Amino acid sequence: MAVNRSVPPPTITAVLPLAAATPAVTSVSPTSGSTAGGTQVTVTGTGFTGATGVRFGATQASFTVNSDTQITATAPAGSGTVQVTVTTPAGTSNQFVTFAYVTAPVPVLSSVSPASGPASGGTVVTLSGSGFSGATAVRFGGVSAAFTVVSGSQITATAPAGSGTVQVTVTAPGGTSNGVSFTYVSVPVPVLSSVSPASGPASGGTVVTLSGSGFSGATAVRFGGVSAAFTVVSGSQITATAPAGSGTVQVTVTTPGGTSNGVSFTYVSVPVPVLSSVSPTSGPASGGTVVTLSGSGFSGATAVRFGGVSAAFTVVSGSQITATAPAGSGTVQVTVTTPGGTSNGVSFTYVSAPVPALTSATPNSGPAAGGTTVTLTGTGLAATTAVRFGATPATSFTVVSDTHVTAVAPAGTGTVQITVTTPGGTSNGLSYTYSGAPNLSGVSPNQGSTSAGNTVTLTGTNLTGATSVLFGATPATSFTVVSPTQITAVAPAATAGPVDVTVITPGGTSTLPNAYFYVSPPVLLGVAPLSGPLAGGNTVTLTGTHLIEATAVRFGATAATSFTVVSDTQITAVVPAGAAGPVQVTVTTVGGTSNPVSYTYLAAPIVTTLVPNQGPASGGSTVTLTGSNFAQTTMVLFGAVPTGFTVVSDTHLVADVLAGVAGPVAITVISPGGTSAPTTYTRVAPPGI
Repeated sequence: MAVNRSVPPPTITAVLPLAAATPAVTSVSPTSGSTAGGTQVTVTGTGFTGATGVRFGATQASFTVNSDTQITATAPAGSGTVQVTVTTPAGTSNQFVTFAYVTAPVPVLSSVSPASGPASGGTVVTLSGSGFSGATAVRFGGVSAAFTVVSGSQITATAPAGSGTVQVTVTAPGGTSNGVSFTYVSVPVPVLSSVSPASGPASGGTVVTLSGSGFSGATAVRFGGVSAAFTVVSGSQITATAPAGSGTVQVTVTTPGGTSNGVSFTYVSVPVPVLSSVSPTSGPASGGTVVTLSGSGFSGATAVRFGGVSAAFTVVSGSQITATAPAGSGTVQVTVTTPGGTSNGVSFTYVSAPVPALTSATPNSGPAAGGTTVTLTGTGLAATTAVRFGATPATSFTVVSDTHVTAVAPAGTGTVQITVTTPGGTSNGLSYTYSGAPNLSGVSPNQGSTSAGNTVTLTGTNLTGATSVLFGATPATSFTVVSPTQITAVAPAATAGPVDVTVITPGGTSTLPNAYFYVSPPVLLGVAPLSGPLAGGNTVTLTGTHLIEATAVRFGATAATSFTVVSDTQITAVVPAGAAGPVQVTVTTVGGTSNPVSYTYLAAPIVTTLVPNQGPASGGSTVTLTGSNFAQTTMVLFGAVPTGFTVVSDTHLVADVLAGVAGPVAITVISPGGTSAPTTYTRVAPPGI
């Protein structure tokens, strides 16, 4: 067969697939982990799609391809430093990216606090345990959480959203810890409405009351980002001690329900204290002298020193402190330290103990049986060796300071002299009287408001020297001994109901059972009708609670013309005359004065013009009335017959003209404020045929 070699052979063109790029590893994180394996490692690079293997050295690791540029792998057990490689159908990476196996303890998680939080997440949780250094992950169940390694034994983590009970774990170079339970719960997020006070010194220490709701189970109170010591008083109140800080920060409350809104607290600069005087300026070397320090800037004082020696002290006010001088010698400088700094020094001199001198004995009387604790005030008392009532030694005594001794009176009769003996000698005497027991016979008035402030007269015998008046178990707000047979006392606040009244004197105690009754204050819920005429005279009904003891009903400052107590929940009152506008209606009882409810005095309507002022006797048209005080109109009359009307404004009203006999008819407007003067409208008869 002949072959035509002049025709070129056909050309075959093939389309070949592009070769996939060989994977490349650029980094791993973390770069080290426990020899036991288990470290979660993020591998970063390119060409990871379709990866078939990840190796740490020659050992295959379990892994997940997240994207073409990222793989997460679990390091297998190993040792030393090994190369991490990724294998795909296109080949194996060859970048020398290494992972170092280190010998580190497996972390141990011992507790989480709090152990529960809202399903929405956000709870700041403190993890305690060991081996946390270099931690690479904290997980709630399988969900990673943001965290901060505080130390090798503590981590703070923010719980992610979740549900039910999950296991919290910590992953570090040494491996992954055991799990500790954390429960997601459905609780309300706390709401913080106020803090009081709203400011305090930058050094901290201010006791702040937080008010709001949802505080039960609170796990943290923070001033800005700083945790504060706190006590949950109730579901609506917390007391917290402000930590040191500066500027204005947000106070928040964290509970299992989440973290509240923030309320501002401002740190303020505190002035350096100034000490102007000490009194007395000297005392015995043995210490014990009660010294009054005067000056300014003493609030929040943290120390009082005599020389370099700290003294016990009480802050009386911002300008006064009482301190007990420690033992010392010579002349030393007294200083006060507050959050604002340390004051200037004022001299105090230690001297040899003088002969004791007594200035007062409190109380200066007591029962014949003895047993009364008497406070003796004077000077030179620090080294007291004996206290005598007449010739009889005190049952016992305690040296409080160089100026105070407390002694227990022995049994006795009549009036005796109290003396104190020290190594310096025996003091002057102060009178002490053994007296009879009190006898309380009457209380007047015998009832009052549950709020404090009612003045009560107590009658009886042997009331002189009374040291306490009690209403139930609560001391009177104040009391005055008028005579041996009378005391006036201001009743404290209490809940409704009867209480005992008790008088305590040095001679003993006397109680009248159920002698005083606390009455609940009245509460007004409404008044009907809500308005009436300026002249008054109309009757209104007041409703509420605790009205049965009503002694007055007032409209503004004006007493009702009269009133009748219908029941504990209702009063009818005749309104007095008043000026146009609203007034507050109140009810007064023995229990106090109620909350106010509003009642409005309305002026009677006034008609100035009527357009038109005549029309056909058949009616069917409308008239426009112009005037004032129309807003509260309740009726428009043609003669004595009501008609339809529309209130356009307080000065305009449109009324329907009613059919009637020809001739004039009076139009009047009626409202709660009264009835207008009549205005004449003339009905015109149709023309005759």
